[in-house]
Amino acid sequence: MATPVSTAKQVIYCGICSLPPEYCEFGPTLDKCKKWLQEKHPEMFDKLYSEPEMSEQLAKTSLEDQKQGNDVEDKKKAKEAAKIERELQKKMASKVIITRIARNKRKCVTNVYGLENFAAKSFATKFACGSSVVKNNQGNDEIVVQGDVSEDLFEFILETWPDVPEDNIELTEEKKPKKG
Repeated sequence: MATPVSTAKQVIYCGICSLPPEYCEFGPTLDKCKKWLQEKHPEMFDKLYSEPEMSEQLAKTSLEDQKQGNDVEDKKKAKEAAKIERELQKKMASKVIITRIARNKRKCVTNVYGLENFAAKSFATKFACGSSVVKNNQGNDEIVVQGDVSEDLFEFILETWPDVPEDNIELTEEKKPKKG
């Protein structure tokens, strides 16, 4: 018995919110989506928004409501831009400190302060060693990498995270005090 062949259905996606136009009302940019749909696919716009109740709703929205909506939108955009700016300032001001600490005899560990937790796994993979995130004496997160990889870490950080300025990376060395 032959199976029936189904034909593929053509689906149009909004150029603004990337949802099908039927679902644009659930996205954050309904007004922009309507303008895009009216310009690009007027037949679909008429089908979706020419119903009597829709035209009544559109007629009810006054110029003041649109201005108020624009003010709210502008405030949201300004807030988001300020947040991005603060994050950028924080990144530029943050300091990465790489410290080589001698343990006993020829053993040593390398501490990295100032990078997020996700870096620990990438360090362990890159240098084929153990690495973990621990709290230091001040209660801040610090990555401990087994072995003397401080200079390689310096280069790796510059390659992997280009937004960290080279001036903000500091290499230091701590030696274990000798017992007298």
